[in-house]
Formats: sequence, structure tokens, C-alpha cells
Amino acid sequence: MTHAITHRPTHGWLASGRWTGLAVALAAAAVAVAINRAVPALSPLLTCILMGVAARHAVARPAAWTVMQPGLAFAARRLLRAGIVLLGLQLSLADIAAVGWTTAAGVCAVVAGGIAAAMWVGRRLGLERDQAALIACGFSICGAAAVAGLQSVLRRPRRDEAATAIALVVLFGTLMIGVAPLAVAALGLGDRTAGVWIGGSVHEVAQVVAASGLVGTAVLKIAVLVKLMRVLCLAPVLAGASWLERRRGAGESGALPPPVPLFVVAFVGAVALRSTGVLPAGSVHDAATVQGLLLGAAMFALGTSVHWTGIRAAGLRPIAVAGATTLVVAGLAAIVAAAA
Repeated sequence: MTHAITHRPTHGWLASGRWTGLAVALAAAAVAVAINRAVPALSPLLTCILMGVAARHAVARPAAWTVMQPGLAFAARRLLRAGIVLLGLQLSLADIAAVGWTTAAGVCAVVAGGIAAAMWVGRRLGLERDQAALIACGFSICGAAAVAGLQSVLRRPRRDEAATAIALVVLFGTLMIGVAPLAVAALGLGDRTAGVWIGGSVHEVAQVVAASGLVGTAVLKIAVLVKLMRVLCLAPVLAGASWLERRRGAGESGALPPPVPLFVVAFVGAVALRSTGVLPAGSVHDAATVQGLLLGAAMFALGTSVHWTGIRAAGLRPIAVAGATTLVVAGLAAIVAAAA
């Protein structure tokens, strides 16, 4: 059974003392960042997800989760959005120029093709639309952060569906860390081709770093830049999803999402600010540290929604969509890499 974290109004929850969940999430994020500094290969986001999953399975008392729910809901929504905005400070138009505009356009095609494939396969298999969309964004753009970002703009988000998508990102992305370097060696790919392919096909940024780092430093640099191009696609995808949610909700009671979520506008603004070059390197580094804490806390909160009995109950259809999307994204990325 998956225990959903309900979205409750945040006003008054600090005054009432129900800040425990937020404090636990931030503490977990701080531990994950410290672990990452000691062992750079361990992604703080994935560590936070695993810590959240472990906490959900270790703490069986319902009363404990009742106390933590308001703070965890705040972390999973508000801190997530703030972290995504700060993520924009890690990107610039110079990154696009570094990989070439043709390759950047190809990366956009990879994202669009991956999303289209996931939605088509999900529809054919009878998977819930929102579940297919969450898998589509996670596997096509930037893993868990994209899953959580899309969930935050859905009108009727279900935490169990986001938890399933995140668990699949962890599973398939981890498999890609081992498969990608072996494929590069077997095919004898050059550094640029290998970097474009790994950056265009592996799900999480940290997974891209791990997979490309096993091949070589030159491949690592290219792969990370290509991956950042996929991250940049997060803004238009979330804006489009919010617009579609408004269309579907027209005439229904209840609040509709804004045409373009404010945090998406702020994300684009952060990219523009970074592109001007006025930010000192130290400020960008500090922003990256805060971003890691905020996104880590959000990932911990989402991890507490993961229970393996719930994933088993979801059946094989989400796994089939995830596998098909992985193959399509990897195939499209290979085409882009060959043309790079």
C-alpha cells in the first residue's frame, strides 16, 4: 500500500509545531550532500530518494507520518519549485553554443520523441494518462526532478504515481550506468559521439556523470553539456502541461493551474541571468549548494511515498512503458550522436 501525502494548506503549520517533516527532510538532504562531497559518485538526489524509501519502510507508526505530513508536503511542492528555479542558474546559452545548435535541436527532438513514445505506449497498454506523463517526463528530460516538477502542475496529482515513476527512474537509470559504457566500448564510439549519446539517453544528471565518467574525462564533459540541454527542455514542457491541464479542467469546479507556472517563469529568468555572465562564480556555486539541499529535501519527501507493495500493485504496465521509453530515447540519442 502506498501512503499518499496530502496537500494541505501551509499557513499555520509552523505555528502549530507541525514542522517535523520539513526538518527531517532538510536534515536528510544535508546528510546526502555531505555524503556526496565525501563520495562524489553518489548522487545526493538519489541518496535522498533512497533515504525516504528506507524511512517509509522503517517507521511503521501511522502517527509519526501524520505529524510529518504537512512538512513533507511543503518540501515536496514548495522546496521543489525553489530548487528548480535555482537549477536554472546552472544553465546558460553558452552551454547550447558549446555543443552546437544542430545538436541542441536534436536533443529537443529526443525529448519530444521520448514523451510522445511514452504517452503512445501508455495509451495502448491502458495506463493512466498522468502516470504515463510522469514516466515520459522523467525518462525524457531529467529524471526525478522532472517527475516531481510535472506532478506539481497536475490538477489531481497522485503521490503514488509519482513515486512509481521515480522508482523506475532509479532502476532503469542505474542499469544504464553499466550498459552505456559497455555499448560505447563494443561499438568503438569516439569521444564526441559517446558523450552526445550518453548525455542524450541516460536519465538523471548524476547517472550521466557516472556512466560517462567510466568512459573518460573528454566524454564526461560533452555528456554533461548535452544532459543540461535536456534539462533546459523542462521549462517549455511544464508550461505546455500546465496549459493542457487548464484546457482539461475548463468548466470543472476547483482551482486551475496558471497558464505558465510562476516557478517556470523564474527558471527561465534564472537561465537568462546566468547567460549574462554577471554572476560571480562563487554565487553560482553557492546557489548550486542551496539547490542541492532544496531538491534533496523534496526527493526525500517523495521517497517517503514509495512502498514496494504499492509498486507491485501498479503491475507491469508502468515497467513496460519505462522500458519502451528508455529504448526510444536511447535510439533517438544515437541518431543525434551519429550526426554530431
